Amino acid sequence: MSEEYLLEIRHLDKFFKVKGGKLGQKPETLKAVSDVSFCLKEGETLEIVGESGCGKSTLGNTIIRLLDPTAGEILFEGKDLAKMKKRELAKYRPHMQMIFQDPYSSLNPRMRVFDIIAEPLRTHHVLTGKDLEKRVMELMKVVGLDASYASRYPHEFSGGQRQRIGIARALALRPKLIICDEPVSALDVSIQAQILNLLRRLQKEFHLTYIFIAHGLPSVRHISSKIAVMYLGKMVELTSRDQLFAHPMHPYTLGLFEAIPIPDPSLRKPDGEREILQGDIPNALHPPSGCYFHPRCPYAKEECKTAAPVLEEKEPGHFVACHYPINHRESAGKE
Repeated sequence: MSEEYLLEIRHLDKFFKVKGGKLGQKPETLKAVSDVSFCLKEGETLEIVGESGCGKSTLGNTIIRLLDPTAGEILFEGKDLAKMKKRELAKYRPHMQMIFQDPYSSLNPRMRVFDIIAEPLRTHHVLTGKDLEKRVMELMKVVGLDASYASRYPHEFSGGQRQRIGIARALALRPKLIICDEPVSALDVSIQAQILNLLRRLQKEFHLTYIFIAHGLPSVRHISSKIAVMYLGKMVELTSRDQLFAHPMHPYTLGLFEAIPIPDPSLRKPDGEREILQGDIPNALHPPSGCYFHPRCPYAKEECKTAAPVLEEKEPGHFVACHYPINHRESAGKE
């Protein structure tokens, strides 16, 4: 691994065995994450987007080893976390933290705010006594919480305040990598902007690296430096934020862009010109042959139905898993 990367994921798989509904039926394999690879430098933010059920959260949980990978490598500062036993992995836990989607269920309702934030510091035997109290008060101030809130319980706060508590807890051990699993999707729109601005400020202040899992492209555009698009457990496009917004190359990515609401009617395309995604996401237990996206793709050819595309660099720094990426489509045409 190159020393310039904080995190490198190589051909990562996470499969689940699913029991059949009939007596004696053999378990089936659900490929929640399949052959995912990417690199992340210190200080970067990778946004992972896609429809529900595409494997975004499973990927995040596997990277941080809340789930054990089926295959592949998770190289953090050159060390493969995928092969580590629990005792060795514990040394790296403080450097990798997570902010969860639901700011209520991720907080222990029986614990006061002080104890929630202090728990990682106590678990890893980092601070005690007055030093612990000082550190918790500092963290509360950093995320915009008044010190008087320390004795309160989670149910006494709004969703945005609860998410600030979760962020303070994630920062407690001074991590290098934070995985943000849809941290604003459960919040009001006005509060989403506040939390995103807070995360952006904290990234600069503490030199953090983020993996940001989100449903939509616009919500975290201003915070991401790279964007990965996932579909049915596979990564179908990976490039910088600016390249993706200027020139999406995978038809699925284009469909996600077309689904973004445009408030000004004068700027909207006529319905006939918009490439809206058709159909439903296929059953992940029985994905289509060839390219998983071909049943919903308006540009699918016979090759797409039989041969699975590989994530390849089609342009400098722009990786796409498509036989006929958008910039090559003039010669291919529609069927």
